[in-house]
Amino acid sequence: MSTKKQLRVTLIRSVNKALPKHKATAMGLGLRRMHHTVVVEDTACTRGMVKKIDYLLSVEEV
Repeated sequence: MSTKKQLRVTLIRSVNKALPKHKATAMGLGLRRMHHTVVVEDTACTRGMVKKIDYLLSVEEV
């Protein structure tokens, strides 16, 4: 079992009218559609991506 921290990220708002860079960031996190949830490793890179589109997401620590 890994001891690395993880984040559960859920897309709660549509990316249809979001900026193109924000759409790309959501896709980079692995989010495909609304209410889709992914578990990602808690790194500085993913924290930055989450912070960039925080208005579209719901984030929980696992």
